[in-house]
Amino acid sequence: MRVRTVLVLLLVAFATLAFCQRDKSQRPSPPAQAQCSLPEGKTITVNYSSPRAKGRKIFGDLVPYGEVWRTGANEATALTTTANLSVGSLAVQAGNYTIFTVPNQDKWTLIINKKTGEWGIPYNYESEELGRTDMKVSQTPSPVENFTIAFDQTGVSCQMNISWESTKASIALVEKK
Repeated sequence: MRVRTVLVLLLVAFATLAFCQRDKSQRPSPPAQAQCSLPEGKTITVNYSSPRAKGRKIFGDLVPYGEVWRTGANEATALTTTANLSVGSLAVQAGNYTIFTVPNQDKWTLIINKKTGEWGIPYNYESEELGRTDMKVSQTPSPVENFTIAFDQTGVSCQMNISWESTKASIALVEKK
C-alpha cells in the first residue's frame, strides 16, 4: 500500500514538472526573447524569463545590490550569437552562453558564462566565466513593470538594454570582423 502511494505521488510530481516545462507561457515570469540582426544575416539572440514588478521594490531589495543575479527569472538567461563580438572589454566568439549581472546603484557588471542550460540560481559557475565587464546605468523615463531585455541596432553594433522598475543597464555588443 505504501509503495503504491509513493508511486502515485511521484507520478503526479513528474506530470506537474513536465507540464510546467512544456508550457512555460503559463509561468508567472513568462519566456521572452530579444534579437538583433547584424549585416550578412548574423544575429544576437537573448532568451530570458520576464518577471513582473507587482508593486515590489526591485533593485536593492528583491534583487540585492552587489550580488550575482540571473538577470530575469527561472532558467539562466541565454545568449546566442552567430557573430564574433566585442562586449565591453570581452572578446566573445560566436556560440552559446549564459548571462548574469551584478546590479549596483551606479554601475552594473555583466557576466558572460560558457556554461549553458542551468537553472538561474544559486550562481556557482565562476570557473566557467568567459569574463565580466561594466555596464552603463541610467534611470528609465517611466516605471517598467515587466522585466525587459531589448536591443537598439546600429550598423555592426547592438546596444543591449536591460530595463526594470526605474533602472536601465546598457552595453554595446559590437561585431568583430
